[in-house]
Amino acid sequence: MEIKIYQDLARAVVEMRAVDVARLAQQALDEGYPPEEAIELGLAAGMNEVGKRFAAQECFVPEILVCSRAMYAGFNILKSKVTEGKTAHKGTILIGVVEGDFHDIGKNIVKIMLEAAGFRLVDLGKNLGVAQFLESAKHEKPQIVALSTLMTTTMDSMAEITQQLHAGFPEIKVMVGGAPVNWDFARSIKADFYGENVRLAVQGAYQLLGIDHES
Repeated sequence: MEIKIYQDLARAVVEMRAVDVARLAQQALDEGYPPEEAIELGLAAGMNEVGKRFAAQECFVPEILVCSRAMYAGFNILKSKVTEGKTAHKGTILIGVVEGDFHDIGKNIVKIMLEAAGFRLVDLGKNLGVAQFLESAKHEKPQIVALSTLMTTTMDSMAEITQQLHAGFPEIKVMVGGAPVNWDFARSIKADFYGENVRLAVQGAYQLLGIDHES
């Protein structure tokens, strides 16, 4: 039953059924399922599938926008339960979508899950260039900068931002993620970690800071 409700959530997101997404999210809470799992294995899994279809040109921006509205119908129900009672103490993470990309769904999911894990998140938003990341890194003094993109056309921007962050702030670790990104690309731009999904992004934050995942 647990697996089925998450599969149903993911399918409803992919099929752009916002009413069903909201109903299933509330059902998951009512039946005692962890909201973190409902987000990761339901909503995020659905959007990951949408991202893959977009990268393969099997769907386009209008479909992504409708899928995202469906996803947020459930996300808005679940997110407050994820962060309820959490305190940030494990480090600061700067997060944003790189220049040329206005899709922030994946970034928003990762942000909530990192906050739930006890990190302080500084959300810069979307369509951000080198100067904005460098300026924010200077003022916020994060331990990690997390870069997100959904579009292959913005990967050069991700590479440039990573290079400039390493040059200006060698103590800061850079994490990258998004549908067109993989470990080979992450290594090629000398990123410190690649988060294939939201769970690995959280694990990566612990790993980069040398924190015990159970702490």
